[in-house]
Amino acid sequence: MAALQQFGAAGSLSPNWHDPLQVAFKRLLDLVGSTLLLILLTPLLLLLGALVKLTSKGPALYRWKVVGENGGHFIGYKFRSMVSNADELKSHLEHLNEMTGPMFKLTNDPRLTPLGSWMRKYSLDELPQLFSVVKGDMSLVGPRPPLATEYARFTEYQKQKLSVKPGITCLWQVNGRNQVSDLDQWVAMDLEYIRNWSLWLDIRILFKTMAAVLAGSGK
Repeated sequence: MAALQQFGAAGSLSPNWHDPLQVAFKRLLDLVGSTLLLILLTPLLLLLGALVKLTSKGPALYRWKVVGENGGHFIGYKFRSMVSNADELKSHLEHLNEMTGPMFKLTNDPRLTPLGSWMRKYSLDELPQLFSVVKGDMSLVGPRPPLATEYARFTEYQKQKLSVKPGITCLWQVNGRNQVSDLDQWVAMDLEYIRNWSLWLDIRILFKTMAAVLAGSGK
C-alpha cells in the first residue's frame, strides 16, 4: 500500500484501489477464477507436463524468480518452453535483444523447443501461474512481473509498475504485445491500468485475453 500511495502522489490514481469492497471482489475473482481453471484444465496440465518431459531433457516446470508487489520476491512456475540451460545461453544472445531496456525479448529465440514454441503461441506455458494466483502472489490481471535480474536494473519510473500485485495478463498482453519493443512504452500501459483500474476493466482484459489466446497471437 505504501508504494501505491507513493504512486498516487506522483499522478492520478484510480480511487477504486482504496475501496476495500472492490479490492476484495478482485481477490475473490482471482481465487474463484484460478481455482475453477485449475480444476477444469487438470487433464491439459498433466498432458503438457508429460509432453515437456518426453520431448526435451530437463524438468517439466521452469522456476520463475520474479519480483512482485512493492518489490517483494517470489518464485512462480511456468511450463518449460526452452532448453534446460536456457538461462546460461542468454548471455550469448543479449546483443540480439529486441527490447529497449533491461528486459529481454527475441522473436524466434533459438533456445525454444518445438513444443515450447507451440505452447507460447497459445500462452499454454503460462498456465502454472494460476497456482501463484491462488497463493496470492499474483492476480489474474495486473502488470507482468519482471525477473529479479531485470528488476535490479529498473529505473524508479519503471518500478512504479509494481505498485500493485502483478498479473498473468495485462493491457500489454492484449494491446500489441508483439509490437512493443520499448520497456518504457510497456510500463506506460501498466501505469495506465493502475490509473484506470476497475473490476470492469479486469473483466474486459480477461475477455480480450481469451480472444488473443484462441487466435494464437503469442510468440
